[in-house]
Amino acid sequence: MDRKPQRGDMFVFIISFAVGTGTSGSLMALLQSSESFDCIYLGLARRTRLQPRLSHDGLSVLSHPHNLHRSVDTVDNAFGFQTCYDQQSRVQKTFRMKASQPILAILLFFSIGTQFVQGQNQPGQPTAAKPSVPAPALWNNFVETDFPFFSSVLDARNLGAGWPTNNLTPRGIILNLGNDCWACFDVDLLRVSAIWHGKGVTPVSMSQGSYQVAGAKAPIGQGKLPEIIGTPWIANGIYPGWQPGEQVSRIDPREPGPDSREIGRGPIDPRLGRFKAVRLRENVVWLEYDIEDVPIREWMESRVENGIAQVQRTFEIGKREKSFTLIVGSRPESLTNRLDVSVLANTVGDAPAVSLHESAGTWFLRVVPSYTFTEFSVAMSLNSAARPAQSLKAKPAELRWPEIITTSGSLSESDEDCVVDNIALPTTNPWKRNVRFADLAFFKDGRAAAVTYDGDVWLISGLRENLSGLKWKRFASGLHEPLSIAVRDEELFVFDRNGIWNLRDMDGNGEADVHRLFSNAFAQTAETREFASGMRVGPDGSFIIAKGGQQGATIGKHNGTVLRVSPDGKTTTVLGWGLRQPFMGVDPKTGLVTASDQQGHYTPATPLHVVEGNQYYGFLTGSQPKEQYPAPIADPLTWIPHSINASGAGQVWLRDARMGSMNDRLIHIGYYRPELFVTLLNDRGSRKQGAVVSLTRDFLFPPLCGAVNPVDGQLYIAGFQIWGTQAEQISGLARVRYTGGENNSTMPREIVAMKEGMLLRFDVLLDKTKATALSNFSAERWNYQRTANYGSPHFKLDGSKGQDAMFASSVYLSNDRKAVFVGIPDMQPVMQMRFGWSLGTESGKTFQQNAYFTPYELISFDPKTEGFEPVIVDLTLKGSETIAEEAPINVKEGKRVSELMGCIACHSVDGSKLGKSGPTWKGLFGSEVSLANAGKVVADAAYLRESIIDPTAKVVSGFEKSDAGMPSYEGVITDAQIESVILYIETLR
Repeated sequence: MDRKPQRGDMFVFIISFAVGTGTSGSLMALLQSSESFDCIYLGLARRTRLQPRLSHDGLSVLSHPHNLHRSVDTVDNAFGFQTCYDQQSRVQKTFRMKASQPILAILLFFSIGTQFVQGQNQPGQPTAAKPSVPAPALWNNFVETDFPFFSSVLDARNLGAGWPTNNLTPRGIILNLGNDCWACFDVDLLRVSAIWHGKGVTPVSMSQGSYQVAGAKAPIGQGKLPEIIGTPWIANGIYPGWQPGEQVSRIDPREPGPDSREIGRGPIDPRLGRFKAVRLRENVVWLEYDIEDVPIREWMESRVENGIAQVQRTFEIGKREKSFTLIVGSRPESLTNRLDVSVLANTVGDAPAVSLHESAGTWFLRVVPSYTFTEFSVAMSLNSAARPAQSLKAKPAELRWPEIITTSGSLSESDEDCVVDNIALPTTNPWKRNVRFADLAFFKDGRAAAVTYDGDVWLISGLRENLSGLKWKRFASGLHEPLSIAVRDEELFVFDRNGIWNLRDMDGNGEADVHRLFSNAFAQTAETREFASGMRVGPDGSFIIAKGGQQGATIGKHNGTVLRVSPDGKTTTVLGWGLRQPFMGVDPKTGLVTASDQQGHYTPATPLHVVEGNQYYGFLTGSQPKEQYPAPIADPLTWIPHSINASGAGQVWLRDARMGSMNDRLIHIGYYRPELFVTLLNDRGSRKQGAVVSLTRDFLFPPLCGAVNPVDGQLYIAGFQIWGTQAEQISGLARVRYTGGENNSTMPREIVAMKEGMLLRFDVLLDKTKATALSNFSAERWNYQRTANYGSPHFKLDGSKGQDAMFASSVYLSNDRKAVFVGIPDMQPVMQMRFGWSLGTESGKTFQQNAYFTPYELISFDPKTEGFEPVIVDLTLKGSETIAEEAPINVKEGKRVSELMGCIACHSVDGSKLGKSGPTWKGLFGSEVSLANAGKVVADAAYLRESIIDPTAKVVSGFEKSDAGMPSYEGVITDAQIESVILYIETLR
């Protein structure tokens, strides 16, 4: 409830602003009004009224010292801190001081704010990446005043006594009617969930909250969702807005999900009604839907009469054989402000086509049967007589964004087989619109469409050759946190939280004027983590979609699922469930569906799944019984260590690409440490298995999704920051360009774990000396445990913590000199294995890599079949004195050995810590380190040598309970190699 301004509020706000702006900008404040303004805190339901002389222009970045508690979102394991409001009311009450107490207020709030800032990074807590905070004037507001709608959840559950209860809209279109009037249309229940006068909705959604402050996150669950800013006029409960006949039901007709309390059940039965499209007109939008196959077109507008705002809903309804009832809405009778409602309609014969009824604060419109088209309007006004007027037919919308933005790309000068060309985004644009690309898709002529998390779609031309003179045209807006876009039959489709939209340019002016809801035949809750995280087109024209699975409140029908939507959009089939936060890919030729997931509770490392057969993949929400799995858990195609791929994103098949030996490969995208992995599949056994090998890490932004350009045949990658990442840029678009030539790549063609060791096959001729040296190969293995805990330690095969080192006993070169077989004793199925190599080509090029895979099934090595001379693999381990000839002692050799042994899996070279089980090497040499046994030591050459040979001798404080114990490398690498590794560490200043 609003209250009169108090003088103490002045001090609350002044100190909130002064102290809060120093706390990393974790909250958004919307401060605007004519006589007074509302201070809308991120995720805070209540409002504080302040004096007009404190008004502030537009959208500002604030942090609030009321946030006495720091809550790390360990469920997400990301950098953003959530703020607790559980003591907000107590603090406000305590500090509503008299004007004679300003000094005490200042000191007390400064103390609180300082403690809050100092508490942001406590020892033992995950380190928060620092989000980039643009200047407040860099971007205009997320909600653009000159665009007629945006999509959002609307939480109207707390309007007060007498209002419809449990009024939550998971799929809402927020209509900006002008004159500070707003309406929310529910595309599932075909109802207007609320109409109000004010400033819109609180900017607490994931997209709005992070729009100005990159990385700001909405808290998990449904506790802090966008709410009405202003005065509600009318609202509806959880029931269809249109109903047949004259009897009105206030019961939700949709089938409940696993939790009957969950409101997000999806659309009503299409036989009862279905939403069809949003059609943009000159100054309004037409909402088009069917009620029992009767077509309806509706639009809403606001006008001012005698200084008082009115809202009018106008309808065109087709011929119908029976009557219908429109529930206009309800309002508590106890409110002193009176709402006036009236109707204007044509006639059917001698009787009105529509009649208005009111009962106990609820207004209804009864629409009589008619064999002709009917138009009618219902108007409403607060404290004034409502006067419905004949609505003018809105003209087609003119160009909203006529300007074309031009940028260029920057070509890489790297000599690697695959290089990354960065593309400048249209961030300098007339609308001061933030551009955070999540995905892109191509038309046959090479034009691309890219979608932003903020609901915009841009068209791009010129993505080829030297990337000069790229043209950007803004095409659509108003979507709800979309993360994927696709082209099917040269038509554009976007997947957002409202469903799958088909965007159409009907008048050919270069902008979408129709948003056709192709499918919402699946449920969507208001959970902040039920992302519309992936969509791809299958070979049969169906759409495969992935939905986020983390839930903080009730359990929905389709959270954490991968679904197939039929080619006509009418039906869905669950392909897999029990996923935490899946990102997916689809082979456009075979239809194989893959999905990554995020390490977390019940997800011990990063998995890469083949999704099929309605299988369960092991994730449980916090509200479900602990570790009581509802079905057998399907194993992934392979596990990937969290330290190597901390956040799995989408997958792309290089079908119809022009990337030489990379053609037809499956690419898996890593987000936290920006990276592309080649996924090598093999079907040699009874089940599909796979291994991942790094392709490139040369990204300036965190990648999410990608697509192959049909014109230049190269891979294009898009992504943006909202979770923790090592990337420098908030968003980006890049081309991955292949330069290696045909069959000239050093990327392995095949990696197969066998009973006798490892088969490694390439497309290039190998240097015989390097290929047959035992010291050029390394391996280790470990298991994980799936529990309710976050992630998992590494376990040796005997159950103790750590990894088992594996030793090569022999190595053989194939007859064509393109493959090696490395004999390794005691090969066994295990959850995780790393296999590394350091080799050279016949032409003199050296290369080293590591592969990560899960050997579920080991087949026997047949030398003749694999192209080798007939041999019996020698599985007798050699002594350390025969490991290798002494290599030169230098930094280059140290770097090579560290990469061969997979040291980067535990020790970063750039200072990063997330996912690392050992201290960073950056700045380590010569520094003083604290030990777990309370001592200190200088990290000199002697200390480093001892740590390599005996890792348990002096453990660094904070790593004594590491998830992965470091194995000893005594006898694994030579003394000369140890000296070279130390020299390499010394250079990492």
